[in-house]
Amino acid sequence: MNVKSCEKQEKSQVLLTIEVGPDEFDAAIEKAYKKNRRKYRVDGFRPGKATRKMIEAVYGREVFYDEAINEAFPDAYEAAVKEQELKVLDMPSVELDGVPSSAGFTFKATVPVYPEVTLGQYKGLSAPKMPVDVSDADVEERVQRLSDRNTRLVSVEREARNGDTVVIDFEGFLNGAPFEGGKGDNYSLELGSESFVPGFEEQLVGAKAGDCRELNITFPENYAPELAGKDVVFKVTVHEVKEKDVPEIDDEFAKDVSEFDTMDELRADLRRQISEERQAAAEREFEDELMNQVADGITADIPDVLIERQAKQFVENLKRQVYQQGFTYEQYLKMTGGSEEKLLEDAREPALRQVRMDLAVTAIIEQEHLEATDEDREAEYEKLAEQSGMDKTSIKKYFNKEQMTNQVLTQKAIALVKDSATATEPTPAEPAPES
Repeated sequence: MNVKSCEKQEKSQVLLTIEVGPDEFDAAIEKAYKKNRRKYRVDGFRPGKATRKMIEAVYGREVFYDEAINEAFPDAYEAAVKEQELKVLDMPSVELDGVPSSAGFTFKATVPVYPEVTLGQYKGLSAPKMPVDVSDADVEERVQRLSDRNTRLVSVEREARNGDTVVIDFEGFLNGAPFEGGKGDNYSLELGSESFVPGFEEQLVGAKAGDCRELNITFPENYAPELAGKDVVFKVTVHEVKEKDVPEIDDEFAKDVSEFDTMDELRADLRRQISEERQAAAEREFEDELMNQVADGITADIPDVLIERQAKQFVENLKRQVYQQGFTYEQYLKMTGGSEEKLLEDAREPALRQVRMDLAVTAIIEQEHLEATDEDREAEYEKLAEQSGMDKTSIKKYFNKEQMTNQVLTQKAIALVKDSATATEPTPAEPAPES
């Protein structure tokens, strides 16, 4: 194998011109002969017993060339990549250069490689950082959440009101025929939650257990195409009406929902929690703004394959989220009127931003010669175990050494940028124009 040339192309591609010499090609022809000799019939010989020269004499000297090229290509290509020290990202596109002969053959391979990255400024940056403030109203909102979580639903023998929960069977009909996805049994629906199509919940206010109602509904124009703007009828049977039994907010409530004996202690702890959460959020936003500046500042000819790969990862993440919400991916596409092609196209811009960020982080790691020690990895395993409530052994099943090394190095790169940065006061938001 001889690399005749290695030329840089746009979008971080490299054009390799690789020559396979006569000895290598002849060895590949011999392999092709041994694999395929039973396919060829030569008078006077049983299948597979004719020599290579006899088969070539009958079928032509080039009879094994195509198979031999396929045999020789992988080793020659891998050797060329190793010799040129290329960081290959994907499979190459390949074409023969000229006509193969007993003297060998030459081929051209265009291969996407990891881009060369030039960092811009990544130290001494500045970005706004939100101040952290917790009001009494914030604390009371958190108390209300605790109250909501500890509120029970109890059956009542009266007409349903807004805020009540009704347990219903329902089935939707379009032009007198049931439509797909329009049926549910023993479904608990909170009236006023706006979780159903507009008009549905409103028409159940005043219903009692045992009532059967027909609800006339017009679907919104932005709904799934097969139902958008259509008039339908829902037949609904009400099995039960439930109201909220809200606990009284007093010291007994504090004892029931927390480790504290009084509401004053509980409120103080909630204030601390909110402050810590907002401080962490402010730090994340500060880091994000700094790293966006770093990513915007790099110079790199980014290959399409990196963007496409990241876009596909975004779509795969979406599929998992949809599945966790109880839908299939196909149902999601039908409900949104979208397609995978449109999702991938929409994902290209955020994918490019993520790729630039990843390239920037990797460049900082290399520039600063950052390393992840065993102690670093163990500390990160312990932190994840504490955050997730899992033991460290279980965490290690989800994050192998290489993954944890990447995580540690990424955190070190971000910390390096952040530690040298200056936090500034956020710019006040401009008031909305008067209409």
